[in-house]
Amino acid sequence: MRFREFWLLVDDVLGPAQGRALTRELVIGALGNKTAEEALAEGVEPRDVWHALCDELDIPDPQRWGTDPHRVAPPRR
Repeated sequence: MRFREFWLLVDDVLGPAQGRALTRELVIGALGNKTAEEALAEGVEPRDVWHALCDELDIPDPQRWGTDPHRVAPPRR
């Protein structure tokens, strides 16, 4: 997953305003008690950040990949 794909999913799944706020403000234990933005800035793979964010928010797997039926879900590591 690339950064562009990460931000497209944030906007599509969480909504542009709410999603961007969550990436800045929500501290995620699985990311070492960092926000998504902090983890990305420190070099954590966007795919891993996305999975951690979705896990923290209890987003079911089928809903994690947005509304594009052709988008392929990135596997977990």
